[in-house]
Amino acid sequence: MTSDEEDVIAAVGPRLRALRQTRGVSLAALAAETGLTASTLSRLETGRLRPTLEQLLPLARAHGVPLDDLVAAPPTGDPRIHLRPVQRSGLTVVPLTRRPGGVQAYKVIYPPAGHSPANHRQTHDGYEWFYVLNGAVRFVLGDQEYLLGPGEAAEFDTRTPHWIGSAGPQPAELLTLFGPQGERAHLAPPGRD
Repeated sequence: MTSDEEDVIAAVGPRLRALRQTRGVSLAALAAETGLTASTLSRLETGRLRPTLEQLLPLARAHGVPLDDLVAAPPTGDPRIHLRPVQRSGLTVVPLTRRPGGVQAYKVIYPPAGHSPANHRQTHDGYEWFYVLNGAVRFVLGDQEYLLGPGEAAEFDTRTPHWIGSAGPQPAELLTLFGPQGERAHLAPPGRD
């Protein structure tokens, strides 16, 4: 095996850890989702176990990313972005960033009101910013409730109980930026905070 191939294999573990942490999933939860043991997942993430295709396929499926992303396959020269929507909890999530860790961008489509999951508020580490592209959303943050339409945005600490859902008879489309460790979206010009 060449040193380039060794480098590719060595980089898989940190990518797996970053993907899991970005999703806010524990090793135990990922083990239940993939059928791999938590011990195996831990050894893959730390590089103490070389990944096999049989291990990477369920991990790519669970994280909603192409297998190429897990192994950093070389680009094919095609400049087009091949977005692959993922269905999660009744939502359609389209990852717009292809790198693990840091602030992640998503297009999220919420089903029409009445078709989305119940108003189950969640909390997790991180910071989120969203912009309503189409439709209207009902946004519950702590004890407050907001109605946002196209062109409106919200930014919040995800440790505050929150819920987002469509507020109308049509799906709502949002552009979302999420920072797993509290990174915030900065919209000021460079040099200004």
